[in-house]
Amino acid sequence: MAFGTIWASLSQVGKDPDTGGVEFWRDPIRSGWLMKRGDVIRTWRRRWFVLKDGKLFWFLDPSHVTPNSKTRGVIDLRYCLSSTSAVDRTGQEASFEITCMGEAHCFIADTVSEKDAWLSSIGACIARASRATSDADYF
Repeated sequence: MAFGTIWASLSQVGKDPDTGGVEFWRDPIRSGWLMKRGDVIRTWRRRWFVLKDGKLFWFLDPSHVTPNSKTRGVIDLRYCLSSTSAVDRTGQEASFEITCMGEAHCFIADTVSEKDAWLSSIGACIARASRATSDADYF
């Protein structure tokens, strides 16, 4: 297997290219602008994010969030372990990261209060998924 193929597979850990039937355009838990570092070209890009049903979707802008939209990316939070501040990694007070199966995704919000709101919402989704998994393992 070529290195590029292996890297492409590893970069999809914790991500679900399919929406999983989630109607991301309707009543999200949270939505808004965040900066995200590109997976291939490692520059920061402003994207519109939507959090719904344990998945974090991103788009070019809010006008691309329709029933016919194709997402720019999806992180399935069921495979994520934590969401924490990333000030030490980025030097930005409004930055945070989501750790999924050995891969960290960094984001920068516009303000520290927006970062805190995203961390709270994402953390609740991760905790909910963790409880659901623990309950399923118990029974």
